[in-house]
Amino acid sequence: MDYKARNKKYNEYIEAKIPKTKEWPSLFNSFWVGGLICMIGQGINDLILYLVPNLAEQSAWAYTLIILVFIASFLTGVGVYDRIGKFAGGGSIVPITGFSNSITSPAMDFKNEGIIFGMCVKMFSIAGPVIVIGIVASSIVGLIYLLI
Repeated sequence: MDYKARNKKYNEYIEAKIPKTKEWPSLFNSFWVGGLICMIGQGINDLILYLVPNLAEQSAWAYTLIILVFIASFLTGVGVYDRIGKFAGGGSIVPITGFSNSITSPAMDFKNEGIIFGMCVKMFSIAGPVIVIGIVASSIVGLIYLLI
């Protein structure tokens, strides 16, 4: 059997089946949706600081992040965030709302397997490597900073 000919036919088949993306509209949608999510976060932060004027700015940002994570988890639960993700691509993944979605989606998918072996184990299947890399990289940078 000629493997090169088979691989060539397979690649041609895949090229014919893969949906073609329109790069510029996709980039534009990603940009404005990601910006809108960030603007909503800024608005929530400003509202918190307006309603509680004695609150420290760091605390207001912590509450803002909690609210954004909750909103993204809720929208994932009702199926809206997936539609936003299909439309916006990376614009919905980059903010913290994308991180919330990447934890909530697997937890929902595997809830039938139980709380421990389903939701708790599988919810970090996508976000787990990101958390590990973040902790390792920040530890290395902190060690370098300490030594210098």
